[in-house]
Amino acid sequence: MNLVSRLLERLVLAGLLLAAAWPLPAQRRYVNPVWPENAPDPTVIRARDGMYYAYTTQGSTPDGTRCHIQVLRSPDLVQWEHLGDALPEAPAWASTTYNFWAPHVMEARGKYYMYYSAEPDPAVKQGKDLGLCLAVAVADRPEGPFRDSGRPMLSGDGFINIDPMSFRDPVSGKYYLYWGSGFEPLKVRELSRNLLRFKKRAKTTELVFPFRKSYQYLVEGSWVVWHEGWYYLFFSGDNCCGERAHYAVMVARSRSPEGPFEVLKREEEGDSPILAAGGKWIAPGHNSVIEDAAGDLWMIYHAIDRDNRYLLPEFKAGDRRVMMMDRLHWRDGWPCIESGVPSETPQPGPAVR
Repeated sequence: MNLVSRLLERLVLAGLLLAAAWPLPAQRRYVNPVWPENAPDPTVIRARDGMYYAYTTQGSTPDGTRCHIQVLRSPDLVQWEHLGDALPEAPAWASTTYNFWAPHVMEARGKYYMYYSAEPDPAVKQGKDLGLCLAVAVADRPEGPFRDSGRPMLSGDGFINIDPMSFRDPVSGKYYLYWGSGFEPLKVRELSRNLLRFKKRAKTTELVFPFRKSYQYLVEGSWVVWHEGWYYLFFSGDNCCGERAHYAVMVARSRSPEGPFEVLKREEEGDSPILAAGGKWIAPGHNSVIEDAAGDLWMIYHAIDRDNRYLLPEFKAGDRRVMMMDRLHWRDGWPCIESGVPSETPQPGPAVR
């Protein structure tokens, strides 16, 4: 065997050894929904233990136990198990109202920070017409238990202060909180160093405004992704629930985490949803975005099954918002769902190691 042949043989052997040491990511096929029980407003993260965790608005475990904040776990974003209540002890300032909405969890500095909204007790309101408040709780483990910081971060009227999403800017290292709904603009403000409050003297910046047309009549459900120099702000509108549910996911982009943001629009349209109702699924929205082992992005969101839409079917009451998943693609510098509607057929799942 000549020298060239020996070198080629060694290169092939080295490649085989490398492939064995670094196996290709595995994929599991799936069909929506990935969680068939009620799981509104899902946030999904990958924790340092390698597992994926989903946190959702208040609800119940499969056996009927009530949860302030639901938490689920999965090895692959396809098979999920319900772990119970991530916030088993309600905060002292919201111990009787049982309105715990739309959590977002971020891992930072060895802890897990959960931002959520809750309605304060009447005694805390002291006669004021306070609506839901922004709050934060902290845990040592992704499944909790999370413990509230002791007081709301921000109070206000109605449901203006809901749907928080915390974000670490990979460029500056600053931490921000995005939030908003209640027919007001989506907002952002820098967080303090301890991540439990807003930074002193930091201003609140308004980002995306509602207007009286189509899905953007009300805007909420912020989620930010940094991709190739752009900040992409996903949001939903206009009506998540009820007999007149009319909900979809839209997106805007900016060169700065504090905007200004340009909303994706098509000619003569006020807004252009990248995910809207289709087939058996209505009112898809309030999404999170997670990256798989191959670097692909996946949208996790809730939707309502036209044929099984009620938590209490005998009363035609309560929306069953189940957890869905579809892959994001990129077209002309914008993210999109390939079909524009929730998938109904078997799909290749996320890559996992």
